[in-house]
Amino acid sequence: MEHTRITVKASGTYEVIVGNGLLEKTGEYIREVTKAETFAVITDDTVDLLYGETVCRSISEAGFTVYKFVFPHGEASKCSDTLLKIYSFLCSNHISRTDCLIALGGGVVGDITGYAAATFLRGLDFIQIPTTLLAQVDSSVGGKTAIDLPEGKNLVGAFKQPKLVLCDTDTLNTLPEEFLIDGMGEVVKYGMIKSEPLFKLLETRTIDDIREISAEVIEKCVSIKRDVVEADEFDKGERMLLNFGHTLGHSIEQYYNYTGITHGKAVAVGMRMITDIAERRNLAEAGLCSRLENCLEKYKLNVQVEPAICELADACLNDKKRESGSISIIICSGTGKSSAVKMPVGEFIDFLNK
Repeated sequence: MEHTRITVKASGTYEVIVGNGLLEKTGEYIREVTKAETFAVITDDTVDLLYGETVCRSISEAGFTVYKFVFPHGEASKCSDTLLKIYSFLCSNHISRTDCLIALGGGVVGDITGYAAATFLRGLDFIQIPTTLLAQVDSSVGGKTAIDLPEGKNLVGAFKQPKLVLCDTDTLNTLPEEFLIDGMGEVVKYGMIKSEPLFKLLETRTIDDIREISAEVIEKCVSIKRDVVEADEFDKGERMLLNFGHTLGHSIEQYYNYTGITHGKAVAVGMRMITDIAERRNLAEAGLCSRLENCLEKYKLNVQVEPAICELADACLNDKKRESGSISIIICSGTGKSSAVKMPVGEFIDFLNK
């Protein structure tokens, strides 16, 4: 078993472990980071069938007590109704502040479990075990937790750093291609905002290669996010760059009611739209949008959506990056070169529509 440890030093210091064969050793790894004796595994019905038994058995064999809560998979479950059911489950099993939650699954599981950990009994420890590429490269690291509202994505949340993140690359072997494609939306984003070498690597590969180089890709993305989070844990400055493509992407997801397009594809569309505008306004180097589109095409991310950009503008105003009468938009002037541009709301609407 080969693995890499990446240390994140935020309000809490923790390790992101990347490698194969980690799920079978869950009990051993969690003993390193917590004194808890009881664990509540939160997962969805798809992931539970694949890995629930393996993880719970490892925890139990390490001498811990373990309970498991399973909810329906999908973004639609990242809501207050599911959250309240998690709270009730924790109460019924007498989970205390000295116990620990474990998020086993993709971004939806990680976000809602983290938010439950941040709020139940005013806070208890939690551990991330991401099982999708998207969660491994992005959402499991950095401490952002949330649920969705009908009015927008991730509008209710809290910053809550995990005690440990276990990224088992073996889980990608059972991942359908559609989920690999979804994760690549975030991987391309990291190349665009912070790493020309990563972007150039992606330009030489295709979706068929990703399982082969998954550990390298995950390590590069996590290292980038680690550096950004350490510099700006609470999203006041540099961390906003991680939202490249997300303002429009979240609006697209909302337009489709969180069921018609995946997060990664929506972010890819958002990146393409904003880069096209930036290039036409001479805010990005000539040919950048074409280069981005070619890369997205390699990962089956160069998709078309129904709403025109002007139809998404109003929904963007619910974005978390809005501050009173202004909003920040993330622009890449070249590969690995990004900045946050703050503008009044009226100017932002004009920016999108011209």
